[in-house]
Amino acid sequence: MRDEKIVRIQHDIQSFLENRKTLQLSTVTKEGFPFASYAPFGAGDDCFYVLLSDIARHAVNLVCNPVASVLVIADEGESKELFALERLNYTVDAELLEFGSEGWALGIDCMAARFGKRIHDLSSLADFKLFRLQPSEGRYVKGFAKAYSLEGKGFSGVRLNHLREGHKKREA
Repeated sequence: MRDEKIVRIQHDIQSFLENRKTLQLSTVTKEGFPFASYAPFGAGDDCFYVLLSDIARHAVNLVCNPVASVLVIADEGESKELFALERLNYTVDAELLEFGSEGWALGIDCMAARFGKRIHDLSSLADFKLFRLQPSEGRYVKGFAKAYSLEGKGFSGVRLNHLREGHKKREA
């Protein structure tokens, strides 16, 4: 893939993330069962930040099993083609950030930049924990014939590959 195309796709990924405020989060229970939920997110240092209450199952799951999947998806109402809805999917490594640490301050600042005072109110409650979700690989789908694998850490990965193999007509 040409360098200018890679830069354009990386820009598309950043722009897409800037225009979304929530993510779908798939975690695993300590018994090994999948659990799907959602959370508002902040973004910084090529990571997601989510502020979750201990009461929420997904927070408990991330503490027990710090590997998860994240899906950021376009608004269905704005899409012309639901079968090729723009989306980003990542496998992430979750890290619980210690209250008052440098990582905590960065994550809270990223979230407050998007959601304002509400983040400071929630983060002052003892049951709210901040997690950094570091993408380790992913997929970006912009539409039909516009799907890319993202290899390596970060929102755009360290290598981006156009997924060309796939849809084929059935033989009669």
